Amino acid sequence: MSQHVDLNLLTALDMLLTERNVTRAARRLGLSPSAMSRTLSRLRLATGDQLLVQAGRTLVPTPYAEQLTAQVHELAHSARAVLQPANNDLDLKTLERTFTLRANDGFIDLIGASLMAAIAQAAPRVRLRFVPKLDKDAQPLRDGMIDLEIGVIGTKAPELKTRLLLQDRFVGICRTGHPLLARPGITAKRYASHPHVVVSRKRKFSGPVDDALDRLGLRRTVVMVVPSYTNAMRIVRNADLIGLVPRSSLGSGSPEEIATDAGLQYFELPVRTPAIKVSAIWHPRLHADPAHRWLRDTVLTVCKETRLRD
Repeated sequence: MSQHVDLNLLTALDMLLTERNVTRAARRLGLSPSAMSRTLSRLRLATGDQLLVQAGRTLVPTPYAEQLTAQVHELAHSARAVLQPANNDLDLKTLERTFTLRANDGFIDLIGASLMAAIAQAAPRVRLRFVPKLDKDAQPLRDGMIDLEIGVIGTKAPELKTRLLLQDRFVGICRTGHPLLARPGITAKRYASHPHVVVSRKRKFSGPVDDALDRLGLRRTVVMVVPSYTNAMRIVRNADLIGLVPRSSLGSGSPEEIATDAGLQYFELPVRTPAIKVSAIWHPRLHADPAHRWLRDTVLTVCKETRLRD
């Protein structure tokens, strides 16, 4: 005997798992909190699982609910899409939309102004919201909290779409007048002989440079770890430390302009490190969306037009 399933419960479950709060979920669905509580009871009966349980003043999902979250969100989104008329016409002049992008400080500094100028010219009612790139977790893309991520691919989420935007490289930085610059020819041995500051969100003291130095029988001394490239540049500007940053994080100016504006100099590393491949990353539910496709194309165009003057 087939069991009748109320598909309205799918939308309610998606909202409850997203908000993890009965009152907020009810508000978003235009229901009263008591009606949403009754719906949660129906969902518990239908699934045979508590789904959300009290933990102090908040609700937390059960392991089964955690397992369902991504699938339920995708199903609910697909159901809503099926029941809406298809509309592929895109009028950029009247498009009103806010896109949320996740990127690191260096990328925002490099193309933020140019990207906003290009968007303002084509779609004056579109806004951008950049949020910090604290990790590479794919869940915000799946949940729709992030529209587009910019950075090095670091997730194993198989469904995500990607597009290469630019290739970058690591360079060394130091303050103008640093002893390392006293004579030409920065060798690996001289590079390793000075104290270093490294950037790592995972608080690691080593990286690809250390692997390359190790193959030469050399080891550098890392005395400080900081969370961002901006931190490293500010510290290096005022200390006898050597830093390591992507070339793009220094802006698109010439070496002379960077030395004048930032008070530091960069140099090519005396060892080889892997290229930095910066990509756009998005969830497949937005792949065919005309406005999102336009945003992706605009980001790619701006990246291509940004030239790093070496």
